[in-house]
Amino acid sequence: MIKIYGMNTCPDCIAVDKHVEGDNRYEIIDIGSHIKYLKEFLHLRDNNSVFDDAKKHGYAGIPCFVLEDGTVTLSPKEAGINLNETPAASCRLDGSGC
Repeated sequence: MIKIYGMNTCPDCIAVDKHVEGDNRYEIIDIGSHIKYLKEFLHLRDNNSVFDDAKKHGYAGIPCFVLEDGTVTLSPKEAGINLNETPAASCRLDGSGC
């Protein structure tokens, strides 16, 4: 099962969540719903170089995907999700992205 870490207030996460709704290959984890999920995500973010560019540019790094083999990626496509639309980008502090 592919884990998707995100928040229900993130436009990019909402788009991904809608796309995988009802698909049992994916587990959606809302990091804002419980501190344990936030801690899981922060552990990934603090210890994985895939987040280096996101941190450098002020992105939160969500949605984040943990593939079945343990690979961590920020790419929906690498998680088997092909979004037809371009998700909104408004989660950064400056309003330019998540």
